[in-house]
Amino acid sequence: MRKVLVTGFEPFGGERVNPSWEVVKQLGDLELSGAQIVVRQLPCVFGKAIDALNAAIDEILPEMVICVGQAGGRVDFSLERVAINVDDARIPDNEGNQPVDETIVASGPAAYFSSLPIKTIVSGLRESGIPACVSQTAGTYVCNHVMYGLMHRLAQPSCKVVKGGFIHIPYLPEQAAKHPGAPSMSVHTVLNALELTIAIALHTEQDLKIAEGATH
Repeated sequence: MRKVLVTGFEPFGGERVNPSWEVVKQLGDLELSGAQIVVRQLPCVFGKAIDALNAAIDEILPEMVICVGQAGGRVDFSLERVAINVDDARIPDNEGNQPVDETIVASGPAAYFSSLPIKTIVSGLRESGIPACVSQTAGTYVCNHVMYGLMHRLAQPSCKVVKGGFIHIPYLPEQAAKHPGAPSMSVHTVLNALELTIAIALHTEQDLKIAEGATH
């Protein structure tokens, strides 16, 4: 059976929970669109987060990887378009590291783009009544760090992962209650959005393979 790896982060920045993991962990061992969903939690630590992600890819050998992170203050389920090759931390990570204007991969390109069908996904989510958007920035904290690391891994000729990308989600309501005026999104809504995202991305890949087969 095909496998999809979905990751979330541990809490950071003084929060007791991270909505990405609170949602992602509920996908564990789910079968969706003919694929088994495997989940892993990543540390909110520069360097170690990419190491943990690469170890999970080596172990699971997924067809697709979707990484999810918290973006407090955002109103939508945000499909990230691009990751840039820079770490510039506004606050320290969970081990006290706070890089400023450092490259993630010294020999890497300035940026990598998501290989998920982000606009198709956003359209499908909106049709289902879920607020969603294409985001043009993943920031410069550990989320961008992981997205860049993921896409750098996928760019290697030996990598068998077909698609990958990053999604930012708002606070959970219980978090937003401690940040007056901050928007939020429920676990139920985000879980539905993730399931739809995976289904759309898998179906898009299947449609491409069918179309390629028909032309050969």
